Amino acid sequence: MNVIVNVVLAVQMLTALGMIGLILIQHGKGADMGAAFGSGSSGSLFGASGSANFLSRTTAVLAAVFFVATLALAYFGNARPTSSGSVLETPAAAVPAGSASDASVAPAVPASGAAQIPTK
Repeated sequence: MNVIVNVVLAVQMLTALGMIGLILIQHGKGADMGAAFGSGSSGSLFGASGSANFLSRTTAVLAAVFFVATLALAYFGNARPTSSGSVLETPAAAVPAGSASDASVAPAVPASGAAQIPTK
């Protein structure tokens, strides 16, 4: 299962890099807005809603693959067993059942020249 997670993670990273590259090289709709105010542009103010070109369709496909990879990683991350040996996932040691003034619960104070903290 670790191999599948690594493959899905690699696919997600490659699609993210591909989307970044494609988005950066695309021509924005707002780029011609300055030309529309007085330069005699034939386009509308916020761009024409024509058919999508190759770059925008490829970006949409990469976005869909990215979302599927993200959902797959979330599923695999939740499906992992809890006995992974991580320190963060193990519960803390139980405190002995006693009063707070019990000597076994109180923290140890070094005796060499340190001031003793009185207990109740």
